[in-house]
Amino acid sequence: MRRNWYRIVLAISVVVLWLLLTRPVTGQELTAGLILALILALSPLPGSKVYGEISLVPKKILASFVYLIIFLAAVFKSNIDVALRVLSPRLPINPGIVRVKTRLRSALGRMVLANSITLTPGTITVDIRDDDLFIHWINIQSTDVQESTQKIVSDFERHLEVIFG
Repeated sequence: MRRNWYRIVLAISVVVLWLLLTRPVTGQELTAGLILALILALSPLPGSKVYGEISLVPKKILASFVYLIIFLAAVFKSNIDVALRVLSPRLPINPGIVRVKTRLRSALGRMVLANSITLTPGTITVDIRDDDLFIHWINIQSTDVQESTQKIVSDFERHLEVIFG
């Protein structure tokens, strides 16, 4: 109950601050303030388990920037691959679900890995069980767990291990 009280106070405080800083207050500004207050009130509170896995040391910050570049490159490459498969019927499409293994022990790290895979066109994380991720892949290149892990997960995982331990 105490956490809910903090969320309500936070939401009211954000709306009041928003209204004090916004002149003139129109319906559009009020709506934006209410949406912002709702997002902040529903986000994880400081001190929760999610924030416990984040630390701001230079090595992890640098690894985060490198990871972002690698992730964006993978998204760009995958977009081109999927677009070519759509535009050229001769390119193979062999969809299915493969199992890959992750070495990540952090729950937040696994979540970031699963979301990164899902945000990359051509792959969707379907399920996570312990250190196994089940991925729907638009063109299965191998059903071997090790090979699938190498092709889908390894580039992301190497940097996420530095970021999340």
